[in-house]
Amino acid sequence: MTSRGRSRPADHVPETPAAVSLVLEALADRKAVDALVLDLRGLCGATDYFVIVSGTSDAHVRGMAAHLVAALAPRGVAPHHVEGMSQGRWVLLDYVDFVVHLFHPELRDFYQLERLWGDAPVVAAGDSGATGAKG
Repeated sequence: MTSRGRSRPADHVPETPAAVSLVLEALADRKAVDALVLDLRGLCGATDYFVIVSGTSDAHVRGMAAHLVAALAPRGVAPHHVEGMSQGRWVLLDYVDFVVHLFHPELRDFYQLERLWGDAPVVAAGDSGATGAKG
């Protein structure tokens, strides 16, 4: 699934892998806010994609994370590592080829992963939630 050694034309918009599309669908089902997928291939050796979304509360973040794990399990997709599920402020689900970051809005604003990985092309973006509110 990785293509770290290949070069891409500057105007090329890579396709989102099927598993990442399933992630976006599952998170949209739970009203994820400000969904974003960054293509890290060629920039990071640890993973190919970051999926970044916000929830509206700690409970919303935990609920989205639990729903995502349950939605992908029947397809044989399970996280290699999970962090932050009990707190719900920032849940990290590491699926090796992609990493899902589910944030409380305050933490997303504080850590600004989108800015830290500003060189990464945005593969998919949008407000999956109904309001788009941050807070």
